[in-house]
Amino acid sequence: MAGVFEVEVDGVEHDHGLEQHNEPNQFDVSKLSPEEKWRVEHARMHAKHKGHEAMHAEMVLILIVTLVVAQLVLVQWKQRHAKSYNLVTLFQMWVVPLYFTTKLHWWRFLTTWFIFSVITAYISFRATRKPLACTTPRLVYKWFLLLYKISYAIGIFGYSVVMFTLFGINLIFRIKPEDAMDFGVSLLFYGLYYGVLGRDFAEMCADFMASTIGYYSASGMPTKHLSDNICAVCGQPILVDVSEEGIIENTYRLSCNHVFHEFCIRGWCIVGKKQMCPYCKEKVDLKRMFSNPWERPHVMYGQLLDWLRYLVAWQPVIIGFVQGINYILGLE
Repeated sequence: MAGVFEVEVDGVEHDHGLEQHNEPNQFDVSKLSPEEKWRVEHARMHAKHKGHEAMHAEMVLILIVTLVVAQLVLVQWKQRHAKSYNLVTLFQMWVVPLYFTTKLHWWRFLTTWFIFSVITAYISFRATRKPLACTTPRLVYKWFLLLYKISYAIGIFGYSVVMFTLFGINLIFRIKPEDAMDFGVSLLFYGLYYGVLGRDFAEMCADFMASTIGYYSASGMPTKHLSDNICAVCGQPILVDVSEEGIIENTYRLSCNHVFHEFCIRGWCIVGKKQMCPYCKEKVDLKRMFSNPWERPHVMYGQLLDWLRYLVAWQPVIIGFVQGINYILGLE
């Protein structure tokens, strides 16, 4: 059954380039092209909101005030109760996109989300066991380091596709701009989302393992003695000297002279966001530890993911809160 709408703005009939009318001031929506439908909806929106300038100004003011207040509350919460803030943020990062993608029937995302959740749940379960198995730390850091690299590569590739589309390079391969842009934005979303979520789970696992291993104490002094040839993260022997080139992985020495496996210290400092020595808590200079210019973007990428966490986890909640205030006040 064809839908018919009447459109009138400022007392003047708008046909938006249409020549056929079923009745005066009416359109048969089923016969319109997508562009014409958008123009009709645009005209209806103008007609609906005519004379509501004061109401719109009030809604904008509510939005600005809510954003400022929410930002102050989140900052204070993070400073005073960082652990609860991180747990709530992690839960929202995990659930909020799932809610929207389920409503939109994005089965590709739901499939990847399910696979990620199953593997990460198993890894997190291993990390929270007491006593901690000697192979668990390396398993944890290898998984999250792999996830981190994959999300980084996918994000960069998606960003490149978006930029190439903006420059029209997609036309060389006879790909429609809208298809190329959708593909690039989708890859960028996947890379950023799983990058942020993986780092948060890695930090949670690092906290559990650090308390289980026993190097942290309330006084700040280590509760266990670390041998010179033992990695403080995984507790396994170090077989490759710092000055030697390893076949599988190298050995890193921090400024405090403690040495670690490459996978362990990378996972601890970059993926787990622990910028301190796992044994003595001395501050780690990431730029000095990873002096190779090709490795520094990974550090900057990690800082970018920290900033995006607010947009993914808290922005939808704040916008929903604003919508609730507008609804209570009768603002549309």
